[in-house]
Amino acid sequence: MTPIRLVVSDIDGTLVDKSKQLTPATTDAVLRLEQAGVGFTVISARPRSGIMPIADTLGIDAPMAAFNGGIIFRRDGTIDEHHVVDPEVVRGVLDLAKGEAVDIWVFADDRWYASTDEGEHVAHERLASNQDPVVTYDFTPYLDRADKITFVSDDHALLKALADRCPPAFGSRATIVQSQVYYLDVTALAGNKGDGMTALARAFDQPLDAVAAIGDQFNDVPMLERAGFAVAMGNAPDGVKAKADAVSRGNDADGVAHAIDTLIFPRIGVNA
Repeated sequence: MTPIRLVVSDIDGTLVDKSKQLTPATTDAVLRLEQAGVGFTVISARPRSGIMPIADTLGIDAPMAAFNGGIIFRRDGTIDEHHVVDPEVVRGVLDLAKGEAVDIWVFADDRWYASTDEGEHVAHERLASNQDPVVTYDFTPYLDRADKITFVSDDHALLKALADRCPPAFGSRATIVQSQVYYLDVTALAGNKGDGMTALARAFDQPLDAVAAIGDQFNDVPMLERAGFAVAMGNAPDGVKAKADAVSRGNDADGVAHAIDTLIFPRIGVNA
């Protein structure tokens, strides 16, 4: 068994609780991990603005990944890698969504542009992105520099149908995945958590066998499949749990802290 030298964690549904807050138990567990000489970083569908408060609280100065790996950046503002969505793909998926009952979010230049500033999902995204949306009905100015497009709908069947239509047309040029049943995300081809975690491992100079990954949703599966040790959260769907080597507690029960203390520490040769 290769000792774990790096832990890469998803944020929403994983590192933070349902109120999108870091708990003291999780913060303390990350500190113990780093004191043991094991690296810790995060990868998320969030923009940089939404990751920065997490990085500030945990004191992460190492590379992190926004937009599922579309941007590899550091807390001091350094950007190591930046992959935007192919402009033709942006135009194409927006055309596919025309006439559909979906809200549209476009993230570009670390800003959040949205077709509405109302609704439960907007309220949640305000917390996750750490910013307010800029309401617009014209996304043309951002076609050539979009980091992520998200289609939002509580009509899960409608969104699933849109999700099924996008990959045949654009799946070879972008990463298209439902991060939740009400979110359909389009990011750069390299903006997937498998490639993103690989980039982070490379930045830490660690082989994938020495990386533990923690996640809760289907967009986390690519990193769970590549990691030397994969942990699914207790709140993850069964299909995600099936891809993991172990299952922790839920994110409202300090699942990351539990994973670090009981699942990961034994694999670094240190007792929690």
